[in-house]
Amino acid sequence: MLGIRWAGALLALVLLAVGPFAWAGVQVSGAWARATLPGQKVGAIYMQLRSDVPARLVAVKTPAARSAEVHEMSNDGGVMRMRRVEAVDLPAGQTVLFQPGGYHVMLLDIARPFKAGERVAFTVVIEQGGKRFELPAQAQIRSPLDEDPPAHHQ
Repeated sequence: MLGIRWAGALLALVLLAVGPFAWAGVQVSGAWARATLPGQKVGAIYMQLRSDVPARLVAVKTPAARSAEVHEMSNDGGVMRMRRVEAVDLPAGQTVLFQPGGYHVMLLDIARPFKAGERVAFTVVIEQGGKRFELPAQAQIRSPLDEDPPAHHQ
């Protein structure tokens, strides 16, 4: 009987050691997506990611679209280009922005139009120390009229 109690206590300690503490230092904040037009089949999620320890965003999942890919926009000789990236480093203590014109989550073949005021559920897959963890989140859908106008550089 004592052996079973010790085994249970040991299992509880192991779960505490590798459970919430392993991913508790990653935060998803300010997640949002633009409302889409009827018939539009793509969308994007923007957010801020912060990790207390070195980590990487390695995937995003959502029931709202057939697939979700992490993309990055870049300026290549005055031409904006978008490319898929396999992972995004999350340096310890730094906020990584996913915003228009930079990193974003591209949603392909969305199930239905996104309407302002609704939310889109998604899950970020984080890698820390060779282990992967899933962190659920939600993005607020905004009307394009609710967004700040883009800054003009001269």
